[in-house]
Amino acid sequence: MKHVASLLFLLFVAVGVAAPVAAQQKEPAAIYTPTQATRLELPLDLSSSEVEVQPIAQDSSVVVLVKQDGPGIRHDTFSLQKYDYRLQPLWNVLLPVPREFDFQAICAEGTSNYVLFQSDYTQDRLWAASVDATGKRVRTYEFDTKLTRDIYDLKALGGNLFVTVLVDNHLTVLLLDLSTGKHQFLPSVYEPLPAQLSFLADSAAKRAEFVMSQTNGYKARLQLKQLSARGMLLRSEFVQAESERGLISAQISPAADSAAGRLLAGTYTLRDPRFSQGLFAADLSAGVTPTGSRRSLRFYDFANLKHFFDFMSPGRARRLQQKSEKLRAADRVLRLRYRTLIHDLIPFEDGYVMVAEVYYPYYRNNWYGGVYGPTRVYNPYYYPGYGNPNWARGNRNYDGYRITHALVCGFDKRGNLLWDNTFVLKDVVRYTLSETVRLCPLPDGRRLAIAYLTDDKLNYKIIDRTAPSPNDLHVNLQTSSLPTAKEKATSTSNEGLVAWYGNRLLAFGYQNVRADHAPNREVFFLNAIGFE
Repeated sequence: MKHVASLLFLLFVAVGVAAPVAAQQKEPAAIYTPTQATRLELPLDLSSSEVEVQPIAQDSSVVVLVKQDGPGIRHDTFSLQKYDYRLQPLWNVLLPVPREFDFQAICAEGTSNYVLFQSDYTQDRLWAASVDATGKRVRTYEFDTKLTRDIYDLKALGGNLFVTVLVDNHLTVLLLDLSTGKHQFLPSVYEPLPAQLSFLADSAAKRAEFVMSQTNGYKARLQLKQLSARGMLLRSEFVQAESERGLISAQISPAADSAAGRLLAGTYTLRDPRFSQGLFAADLSAGVTPTGSRRSLRFYDFANLKHFFDFMSPGRARRLQQKSEKLRAADRVLRLRYRTLIHDLIPFEDGYVMVAEVYYPYYRNNWYGGVYGPTRVYNPYYYPGYGNPNWARGNRNYDGYRITHALVCGFDKRGNLLWDNTFVLKDVVRYTLSETVRLCPLPDGRRLAIAYLTDDKLNYKIIDRTAPSPNDLHVNLQTSSLPTAKEKATSTSNEGLVAWYGNRLLAFGYQNVRADHAPNREVFFLNAIGFE
């Protein structure tokens, strides 16, 4: 009996010592929820104003371009306003925009801001303005380009503006030299439609990095071009696969990280260059084989990823996986037809995170509509004509793009896929194809938050590598920073979400707010959202 008591005592001590250790090893991870401590309201009405939001990560500020309708025709006023990290006003500058010009794009380099306008009378006349970080130095420029048609994108590099434009059914880049007031079309970037183009303005290296798709309708490859801040071609190279795979879209990592390798990551196809079969990644510093193919080119079929089919019902996803495995056993491949929109690569841990939004054109059957559908704004992954959702579709009205899910993948700097996860979106339709979800790192440095807005609701998910987590987390956008305020938004429109700085996102849009014992107010709001 004494031996039994001694044994029980020792066992009790062992368990008592082991319990704290086990508790330390299995300590639950911090739970991050969105906070909205700061809100800015501008007394603007949707019917008489337009607002563009430009986050400035370098000094944790935000710049908004406000257009307000004046009396009569062509009496609009434009102002550029800057707010600090607490959304407190820093300065407000009135831009002397001539009456004939319409807003096209806004961008920033460092803490300087640039705005581009196009003539409403003739598309080849452009007007630009630059404002420094203090708001005290405003410069304006006018250019007569002769050839410019549609304007698609704007980025600043070395104090110059790179404008992606359409000329004679070709995609090209117009360089606006603000120091001399001159312009030039860059002959090194001149691709016939259809084409896909991504552009990295690397301010640290003072280089412009272009990734352009080229296809003959069957085989697709990528061409990389590196230009100086003044538009001079520094380097050009091709990236292609020796197999039947074709490379259709990609993003490149900044040149500042070239000591550890340059990562090129994107999507590939097996047949039709409009559709993605999976992901590819390459370390550009690894060189090429004697036949010219990349030594480090790696491919990751969507069907082999752990979470790609999470947007489906479990039964359907299981059947698809089984079909893929059966075909693989017979040395065949399950053909997939997904359209993807690739975000810029984001540095994370010792590599990069890539987000790919999966979408498809959304139609309504309407026999009273025409075959052409509405005019759409360009984006880097859609060009008119080839790939047009209404092409050869008959009398169905195009009604936008439905985004089903966002694929989130972690790569090391050599192109090895470390993990994948998926954020399932619900009932998200966009009239123009643009980035819907936003990503930000969490304070623990090993997890990410991904989010999007629908009306006045912030939908989000916490990404911890491949660990499953809920897709339906959400919070309402607060209409006041005071928790005791009794009010609510009765309508929210033109909402948007951008990454700001650190673990901060910035939500914005127009709202009608109803408060107790106070009249309703129409405002344009900015809500700072942090994950604490």
